[in-house]
Amino acid sequence: MAVFKSYDELFTYFSNLYDQAKRDSRIAPKIRDEHIVIQFRYEDPHAVATINASSPPTQEGAYFDVLWGDDTGLKPDVTMSMKADVAHQFWHGKVNLMAALARRQIIAKGPIPKILKLLPAVSPMYEMYPRILREMGREDLIVK
Repeated sequence: MAVFKSYDELFTYFSNLYDQAKRDSRIAPKIRDEHIVIQFRYEDPHAVATINASSPPTQEGAYFDVLWGDDTGLKPDVTMSMKADVAHQFWHGKVNLMAALARRQIIAKGPIPKILKLLPAVSPMYEMYPRILREMGREDLIVK
């Protein structure tokens, strides 16, 4: 059974994670400095989140923008496609990106070295995501 029962549920938790990450001084400047557009394409349920670090952010206090939806008008430098359950595990720090790419649990298009370079930058999100779930009353979704 899928972790997220609907787009709305996935959006609630992942948008909160991305919103915190785009303001976090440990994470966001490193992503911004790459001037990259990264698109995450999720299935089961379907959702698309695009990180736009190629132009200045539109929100005060943010280092980049996160846009939701299939048609953002942006051409991604990197596209990462996966089941939402894989992303849920990944943001808990439970998925090795290289192994997931090799097993095709995550399908990447674009310059993979750019993504690998960002892995250390996003590592604080592995603690952030379970904390967000806990704060939102969804301890049942936390992977031990």
